[in-house]
Amino acid sequence: MSNIVKVGMADLNTVIAPGILVTLGLGSCVGIALYDTERRIAGLAHIMLPSSKSINNKQNPAKFADTAVETLLNMMIERGADQKVIVAKIAGGAQMFSFKNNNSNLLNIGKRNVIATKEILNKFGIPLLAEDTGGNFGRTIEFHSDTGILVVKTINYGIKKI
Repeated sequence: MSNIVKVGMADLNTVIAPGILVTLGLGSCVGIALYDTERRIAGLAHIMLPSSKSINNKQNPAKFADTAVETLLNMMIERGADQKVIVAKIAGGAQMFSFKNNNSNLLNIGKRNVIATKEILNKFGIPLLAEDTGGNFGRTIEFHSDTGILVVKTINYGIKKI
């Protein structure tokens, strides 16, 4: 039986194959899965907000896209990962509520989380291999460190492997 590690909201963790990282209830939050393809070291962050820059209380780096990726990357490297072979997959970033003024990007945290996540991955030179983002529904994800497969489970939309 594999080692299953739960990652909560505004949380992150790493495993080495054959471990599985699981996070529940991604709505506007984004699950960022990083994977060392050679050493089979996996990391998962469940971020809530795009940027820590405008927030005074920065005690939890896992809460923000900009700080979570860097923290997760450092944790993986400490476990023996090589940044040169790390790839990413992401899921979440839904718009869970509709607003009268849908033109306001400020209110669409999900979309902003996805954009910020892609920008920070790009900054670190980490290729984004796959994503399951957007929509107006929640997701639960499982990241399998033995294969690098991200399993995305949704109510009414089934199960997808990316």
